[in-house]
Amino acid sequence: MPITTEFMLHFAGEWIAAWNAHDLECILSHYTDDFEMSSPLIVQLMDEPSGTLKGKTAIRGYWSKALARLPDLHFDLEEVLVGASSVVILYRGPRGSSAEVFWFDAENKVCRAAAHYPG
Repeated sequence: MPITTEFMLHFAGEWIAAWNAHDLECILSHYTDDFEMSSPLIVQLMDEPSGTLKGKTAIRGYWSKALARLPDLHFDLEEVLVGASSVVILYRGPRGSSAEVFWFDAENKVCRAAAHYPG
């Protein structure tokens, strides 16, 4: 099923709110248990050269470290873009304008995500 505008806006609003509340369990509730996350920050924070982690346990550790390092973390939603089975959230955070791409499974849970930051 294609992603609807209503779904993408709802997802983006919940995702931003969960991060701004620093509510790790709420953030993780949007993802499958075995989802894959790619980010250049994974290389730095987790010493993982591939920049990719898989599964909620591994990613919980990564995001816990990130939240601890940025106690004032706040995202401002800039734009939401929809694809056939993906959503891109453009937001302003501590690194400036950034983007995350989310791919969804049949139950509308994120099964893969990738973060992008200014160079």
